[in-house]
Amino acid sequence: MDIKITLPDGSVKSYPSGVTAMKVATDISEGLARNVLSAKVNGEIIDSNRPITKDSELSLLTWNDEGGKSTMWHSSAHLMAEALQHFYPKAKFAIGPPIENGFYYDIDLGEEQISDKDLPKVEDKMLELAREKNEFIRSEVSKPDALEYFRNKGDEYKLELIDDLEDGTITFYEQGRFTDLCRGPHIPNTGFIKAVKLTSIAGAYWRGDENRKQLTRIYGITFPKQKELKEYLELLEEAAKRDHRKLGKEMGLFTFSQRVGQGLPLWLPKGAILRERLENFLKQAQKKAGYLPVITPHIGSKELYETSGHYAKYGKDSFQPITTPHEGEEYLLKPMNCPHHCEIFKAEPRSYKDLPLRLAEFGTVYRYEQSGELHGLTRVRGFTQDDAHIFCTPDQVKEEFKKVIKLVLYIFKTLSFDDFTAQVSLRDPNNPTKYIGSDENWEKAESAILETVKESELKYVIEEGEAAFYGPKLDFMVRDAIGRKWQLGTIQVDYNLPERFELEYVGSDNAKHRPVMIHRAPFGSMERFVAVLIEHCAGKFPLWLIPEQVKILPVSDKYNKYAQLVLNKLNNYDIRALVDERSEKVGRKIRDAEVDKIPYMLIVGEDEEKDGTVSVRKQGDGDKGSHSIDSFAEMINEEINALLGNV
Repeated sequence: MDIKITLPDGSVKSYPSGVTAMKVATDISEGLARNVLSAKVNGEIIDSNRPITKDSELSLLTWNDEGGKSTMWHSSAHLMAEALQHFYPKAKFAIGPPIENGFYYDIDLGEEQISDKDLPKVEDKMLELAREKNEFIRSEVSKPDALEYFRNKGDEYKLELIDDLEDGTITFYEQGRFTDLCRGPHIPNTGFIKAVKLTSIAGAYWRGDENRKQLTRIYGITFPKQKELKEYLELLEEAAKRDHRKLGKEMGLFTFSQRVGQGLPLWLPKGAILRERLENFLKQAQKKAGYLPVITPHIGSKELYETSGHYAKYGKDSFQPITTPHEGEEYLLKPMNCPHHCEIFKAEPRSYKDLPLRLAEFGTVYRYEQSGELHGLTRVRGFTQDDAHIFCTPDQVKEEFKKVIKLVLYIFKTLSFDDFTAQVSLRDPNNPTKYIGSDENWEKAESAILETVKESELKYVIEEGEAAFYGPKLDFMVRDAIGRKWQLGTIQVDYNLPERFELEYVGSDNAKHRPVMIHRAPFGSMERFVAVLIEHCAGKFPLWLIPEQVKILPVSDKYNKYAQLVLNKLNNYDIRALVDERSEKVGRKIRDAEVDKIPYMLIVGEDEEKDGTVSVRKQGDGDKGSHSIDSFAEMINEEINALLGNV
């Protein structure tokens, strides 16, 4: 029986049932077939040699496709495991998935240990095995046989994983001398892997549970060409220079203290000024867009989060309840702002004439992250969200959603985040228990987001299973200056929390109706956004944002008084400046100001004092000549206005 294969260009080909994606690729072009790593069949990525038995939409995946890269990195994890098995025969292998850039494998080495100095020999062994061009062979295995195989091998991690699987759904993959429990997919053979780099070793608790055994996690990445590995290593070197933890310390923006607690950042004066500028920037935009400020406490009654559903979803993995002297009274550190805002909406009767009601708050929330997951400002336990919740009628949803998109795009443009994709995150249709609310409400919310994204002409992708537990969302995936992808800015449509909190407004028909709630946070969290911004601009913040815009450099101590006069005049123009009064040579002061990434340096000496001028140097651009203080101040403010544009 023939089946129909529909290709991405819309063309349809007929093949006998059981045809493989590799056969289709070979019919199109031998060159294409040599580069196919896997295939997407009706939305599912599978091995290129798996039989296709029904009418299908087929995409052939190469290294140029994310699905192709993911397949190769998954196979590379298996290849690394085979190499490690050679050196550590008693090793037990837990899980080894692909990640955004490469792969890792969690391993129990028993009494043995591995260090960075051991990684080169593992890399060499991987390349040796890759050159054997061993095929990845898939086999379906019954549950009893799978359990027996890993019981004989003495691998309790695989046995635990198999216990969670249904008989008839279990598959093994074998390549060379390594066999693994795996769903796949995999590349045709190991020969596609031409360049290997094992990047780091870390600890990881089995199944993310800090009460379970800590395993050794080895990270790596592979490429089909040595040249691409070289480019990647250069990128890593540049990323290390931009690391927000390193630059944040050098620039005096933030610090951490073990006495304060892990994952709880302390903002230093310069960092606090930077944050304040960002907050004021968004507050100004929000005010013009009709948002009203609110403030809510740092704790809330446990009942509040039980009503919202947050406690059922996250309570066990978060900070534990705070008890009071009053028996049965419990509070939680605030994990979310939205339940508080629901109560503000409910504080007084609402009419359709009051809607949309836009409530905004820079609200600090607390979530318990395991210590191994903490990372600078990007993963913390206490962070401030630029949170707002829009309560509106159903027919206002799309228009309000568009306005939020416009606000997010303005922020991205102002801060030079020019390369981004909108990600529409929907429910996982195969796991409805992850979510609250009716199918009807979810369908309405998902349709509203999809329609709005299309009408806004955004470049977008759809990700099933990435929705919040109470509603679908639109996330903005931004690429920074060196090509790394970050999630910045989120918008969510929620029909469920208004129901759980029994929110109501009186419509034009004098009947009571349920509002729709839009959650939005253009920055996401101030901590994470600042971290990404530091790495994006390598610490060279836009002129309007940087804490110190100007450093005044007297050439000797006797011109300090004139430097102070210049400082006072700049302060009158609302320009943030400091005087470097150290008894250092001016060359040293210039170098230090360059290291501190100060945008403008004003050198003052005998000629400048006599003429009432300043000698201007610009960061990375050298000498800009002599200016009067007033003309320099006007130049600065014109540059800032051009950067900010119209809110």
